[in-house]
Amino acid sequence: MAQVTVRVGGYSHPVACQDGQERHLTNMAAEVDKRIGTLKAMGMQFGETRMLLLAALQLADETGDLQAEIAALKAGGAVAAPPAAAPVPDTALAERLGRIAEAIEAIAATLEGA
Repeated sequence: MAQVTVRVGGYSHPVACQDGQERHLTNMAAEVDKRIGTLKAMGMQFGETRMLLLAALQLADETGDLQAEIAALKAGGAVAAPPAAAPVPDTALAERLGRIAEAIEAIAATLEGA
């Protein structure tokens, strides 16, 4: 058995794994650490145990969703499409709308002066 020390949430943890699985274990620990970093960035300030619990619950939730998708695919069912990406801003359209707004303001100013 191999012994790896991983760093999660600012704490070092020695963990045993099968020989050859060290990199995989390190990658998994990095994912958990990333989740804890995200929680901290959201302003959550809990103890180590609570942060690990919240990160584990996030991972369990995603795992459950993936398992449901796999089961639906195996059953020949449809899987919900991933959320659409945010639309890319159209700068030409924004400039055109700006010119139209200026024209409308000019017309309004003319009408107010009449």
